[in-house]
Amino acid sequence: MKTETIQIHYHSDQIEKLTYIDGKSDWIDLRAAEDVTLKAGEFHMLDLGISLRLPDGYEAIVAPRSSSFKNFGIIQVNSIGIIDESYGKYSTDDRWMYPILAMRDTQIHVNDRVAQFRIIEHQPRIHFEEVGESHGNARGGFGSSGVQ
Repeated sequence: MKTETIQIHYHSDQIEKLTYIDGKSDWIDLRAAEDVTLKAGEFHMLDLGISLRLPDGYEAIVAPRSSSFKNFGIIQVNSIGIIDESYGKYSTDDRWMYPILAMRDTQIHVNDRVAQFRIIEHQPRIHFEEVGESHGNARGGFGSSGVQ
């Protein structure tokens, strides 16, 4: 597996350094770099305490951790975030933030794991070829794969 070097600037010495959780996932946890108290319905741009310089041709996908709602009652307002290599390329002032909406009264503390990310190569250029009808067995429509 190819290894990339990515420059990182930590804006806080209170958060743990980014690392993989060996054997569990290739996603990397992101931590709150500030203490925040939110009332239900409040929006906040949560400081994640880092700036990254991604290599050309790469982007980061930021998503909630599976426990973020259970633990904090927050949702990421844009469902997932995409950070391309132009963000943070020229300045460490391009801090990673996490746009959240509190669904209940909550507190988030410095170093709480609230989100996760992975870095991927840009999608290749795609040419869409228009066709007539496709024939074959339909799967049953959107959401048809069942509940188990």
